[in-house]
Amino acid sequence: MDERYLDDMVAILPPLLQALDRLGFLARHFDPAHYGELLAALGEPEAPLAAVRPRLDAWPEALADVRAALATATDAALSAYAGLRAAPDSQDGMTAVFRALREQPRALEALYPLARALPPVSRFFLDPARRDDAGLSAALMAAPPRPDTGVLHGGGEPGARGGWSAYVPETWSPDRAWPVVFALHGGSGNGRDFLWSWLREARTWGAILVAPTAVGRTWALQGDDADTPNLAAILDVVRTRWTVDPARILLSGMSDGGTFSYVSGLEPASPFTHLAPAAAAFHPMMAAFADRERIEGLPIHIVHGARDWMFPLEMAREAADVLARAGADVAYRELDDLSHAFPRELNGEILAWMTRTAAGREG
Repeated sequence: MDERYLDDMVAILPPLLQALDRLGFLARHFDPAHYGELLAALGEPEAPLAAVRPRLDAWPEALADVRAALATATDAALSAYAGLRAAPDSQDGMTAVFRALREQPRALEALYPLARALPPVSRFFLDPARRDDAGLSAALMAAPPRPDTGVLHGGGEPGARGGWSAYVPETWSPDRAWPVVFALHGGSGNGRDFLWSWLREARTWGAILVAPTAVGRTWALQGDDADTPNLAAILDVVRTRWTVDPARILLSGMSDGGTFSYVSGLEPASPFTHLAPAAAAFHPMMAAFADRERIEGLPIHIVHGARDWMFPLEMAREAADVLARAGADVAYRELDDLSHAFPRELNGEILAWMTRTAAGREG
């Protein structure tokens, strides 16, 4: 690559990664009642990114793929910030915020293919706890391209109802059994977007990640349940294509997805060995009607935020108490600064918890 284009990349990547990181900060702390304060705390990370964006326009056709990835990611990030700034003046400000935040996974999806060639991008897609692990970084970047690793999609167009998106670490090999995480999106979301809430940790710690999309507008929380058999069918596909550890198959989810992880995960025939709902609704009847043999000793990791503005904290406390009294092996975490959001900073801890409890059950 010509030195001038390397200079452009050096100028663009830091503000781009910083802008994407700050979008994650806003999503993690979003609270409608304090949105103005949150915007003030956010600063203006998009300003330096907007200033360097024109440098990409002069790139030659020979660099079209790299340019397209950087331009798409940059434009999506800038669009997100424009939407967030305009949200307070919108007729439905909350909807405007959520619409703006949908640009973040689009940016991440565009940027991720560059992780194989660009060390700063590769480090960005790692758990912060291991970004300085030279051995891990080298192994990921040295792994040869394969059709059965990286970001994949099944069941139709990416994000289609009933379909699924997945991430398989580039270091995957069939000679050992890998843990699997099913991550269920919130209401009106989709798996293509929600994949990015877990990809960093799956890539860092070594897990197969599956992000399905609900069959209907959201998960089947009432009425006919088309989602539970669909999840089982997707898991069958995963088991066929990759080597899966039968003792470490996690069903996790956020909001409606977290609630459905209770609904589906407590079914007697559920194939999932662990449950990890976050920011989820819960009714004691879920435990009352659950199969006694299924719930006995079942590891369940519950996370809820003290600032959750949709589902009160007391609901999560009751879930932990009721499920523990019913015989489940419950781990419960309250986060003082978490609103109605996904606490991705706990993903690595949840993977470690799954491994630890799986070993305990086998022992």
